[in-house]
Amino acid sequence: MMIGLEQLTPGSYALATVAFTAVLLFCVAIRRRYFSPISDIPGPFLASFSVLWEVYEVIVGHIEVSVIALHKKHGYFVRISHYEVSVSHPDAIRKILLAPLRKVDWYKIMALPDHFHQTPMSEVDPKRRVERARNVAAGYALSNIIKSEPFLDDSISLLKKQWTRLAQEKTPVEFDKWFNYLAFDIIGEVTFSGSFGFLASGSDIGGSIENTRILTLYVAVMGYFQKIHRMTLGNPWISQLGMTPSQHIFDTVRRAVAAREQNQNARKDMMEQWLMERKLHPERFEERELYGVASATIGAGADTVSATLQAFYYYLLRSPQSLARLHEEIDTASAEGRFSKVVSYAEARELPFLQACTHVSVNPWVIHRSVEFFGADADEFKPERWLEPRAKDMDRYMMQFGAGYNSCPGQHLARMEISKVTATLIRDFDVRQVDPKHNWSFKSHFTAVPYDWPCYVEPRTRSIDS
Repeated sequence: MMIGLEQLTPGSYALATVAFTAVLLFCVAIRRRYFSPISDIPGPFLASFSVLWEVYEVIVGHIEVSVIALHKKHGYFVRISHYEVSVSHPDAIRKILLAPLRKVDWYKIMALPDHFHQTPMSEVDPKRRVERARNVAAGYALSNIIKSEPFLDDSISLLKKQWTRLAQEKTPVEFDKWFNYLAFDIIGEVTFSGSFGFLASGSDIGGSIENTRILTLYVAVMGYFQKIHRMTLGNPWISQLGMTPSQHIFDTVRRAVAAREQNQNARKDMMEQWLMERKLHPERFEERELYGVASATIGAGADTVSATLQAFYYYLLRSPQSLARLHEEIDTASAEGRFSKVVSYAEARELPFLQACTHVSVNPWVIHRSVEFFGADADEFKPERWLEPRAKDMDRYMMQFGAGYNSCPGQHLARMEISKVTATLIRDFDVRQVDPKHNWSFKSHFTAVPYDWPCYVEPRTRSIDS
């Protein structure tokens, strides 16, 4: 018996809609799982028809551990979403990262506060990415960054002063906080010719660091839901109202740029180089892109450096032989008068074991824990591996700063920070964890962010006068 539409109740309409949606989703899931070009690649069940497995792992904060486990189980190729495959094959770096391939749309969310503020990171088209990278290359060049080294020295000296105070007060040092303060202030010096004042205040000014962590989680998750992002918090109208998750960074940049333009004695910092480039090529380097790049520099340059510095200390404290060897190398150089008051980048680069330690500590995950590339002890903290004859072969597979078209533009600044800070602090302070048996905690929403492993610091008697 046929039922007329007029006989359907509102409840019937709702039930029919739910049923139709369920059938549609089921059909989509079947197509993605069994009829996709990558349907033969193994991986988690949920990943075979959605992004939900990957999103869940990102929220939990340990996706790198889960992906490594999957590779150990399934091999070089693992399906981690209905359209994405994780690759750990030896040829992956050359075939994927060194080739001019289009990036996945997830990266579009890196345009902050909205899609009008594009950067090399957010650009998915390889040709346009090269053009955008050209706009900012001069600012990130080592020849430009090295001009700000004396001001990095000021920030490192201020960190030493704060650590000395905490040592006198017998107060443990929270490395995640203090290394973030240092990284943010150095970014301010190198980009805007002035620190943000985190080290001087010894606090998270305006909750900026905490807000950045919230932003990182938002970006990591909403990158999978671009349409929702663009309709809501990524909408340009919302950014005009100052209601976006990245607004605290954008406001910081806007204030810094305004102060920078009024500073008649500004140095040849990153912003100066970018302003010059924009003046020369206004047709390809818009003001919005300049703001986007400056925001990305602040957002991406702090947690990464802080995590690396923490990893440097964390693994050294768990490897007494390596720490003793590093102390010997640094103490010898200091006794021979080869160090400045704050160790210079050039001086730090002459310390082979220090460079080996920092080389290991910046490893990302899956590729850099491959037994095939790095040996059976790939999971171990072993700086000595980088002093062996096979170091050059292993270096081919290092991608801590990306590779090829997707190289990190800020790697020169990061290398200089890490080398100077580690050499100076190892020389000038002894460090011991409050509870040596307590492992650190960390979350990897976008980058690994360690926390919760306080340490006591004590000025070293063999240190030069600080």
